[in-house]
Amino acid sequence: MTFNNPEYLFLLLLLIPMIYWYVKEMYKSDASMQISSHRNLKLSKKSIKVKLLHVPFILRTLAVILLIIALARPQASNSWRTENTEGIDIMMALDVSGTMLAEDLKPNRLEAAKSVATEFILSRPNDNIGLVVFAGESFTQCPLTTDHAVLVNLFNGVKYGIIEDGTAIGLGLANAVNRIKDSKAKSKVIILLTDGSNNRGDIAPITAAEIAKTFGIRVYAIGVGSHGTVNIPVQTPLGMQYQQMDSEFDEKTLQDIASMTGGKYFRATNNTKLRSIYQEIDQMEKTKISVKEYSKKSEEFYLFALGAFVLLLVEVLLRNTLLKRIP
Repeated sequence: MTFNNPEYLFLLLLLIPMIYWYVKEMYKSDASMQISSHRNLKLSKKSIKVKLLHVPFILRTLAVILLIIALARPQASNSWRTENTEGIDIMMALDVSGTMLAEDLKPNRLEAAKSVATEFILSRPNDNIGLVVFAGESFTQCPLTTDHAVLVNLFNGVKYGIIEDGTAIGLGLANAVNRIKDSKAKSKVIILLTDGSNNRGDIAPITAAEIAKTFGIRVYAIGVGSHGTVNIPVQTPLGMQYQQMDSEFDEKTLQDIASMTGGKYFRATNNTKLRSIYQEIDQMEKTKISVKEYSKKSEEFYLFALGAFVLLLVEVLLRNTLLKRIP
């Protein structure tokens, strides 16, 4: 309940002098008489009239309170809202080649990418999101879905070795485009994450980018890897051995892909940078929610006014009948 004129509630402060005046007048009007002993008076029962002596004042006080509340115009409100959500369809294309096991990101590039991407997915409950993985070949790990629990579970199942090794960036991007091109969403996005240069597949990365541009798909390209040399674990007959590798890759192609499609290129050299990249993409690709709020108010003051009238009527009746005073 709300009040249309809440300032009138300050009139409740008038009850303080009103009560003070009543108490003062009550003590002034007390009659006195002298008797030898009041022992027998204690044994006598009080009459109903004495017990109800203060009822008229209480009724008047309550009536004043209700009248002040009525002046403040209490209103009962009934409000509701409707939401129209315009989601964004996002296809994630993730490199799972052997170089993604490099440990310049912790625990390695692939696990770091999975962890940060999972956070990104869970922060966007209104969007359709899917996953394509690629190495020497490419396949769809999860089509576009709003069931993000299933998507995250499939994301966790991604690991090195599920596809023949290599880096088919163009094929991975083309697969992602094919999965999102028929989407009805007004905003279609691909997040392409890789740490290598295209060396496999029948589709060139730039060709795949041109196809994405044709369908109005923006590509955010993320190049993963620190500068210089990095250690990559390699399985040998003698067990796991580390091999040093140059961390540089074909950034120019990734930059061209992003620029051509209206997206942006990022380089993630550590876990913190990778997380900030996803946060930046999250800010640039906000889901649009149109909210309409409706409110209906009904006046409730008449209930309080009626209550005050009834109390005043009862007070007048008591003062002129049962509790009538004789001067």
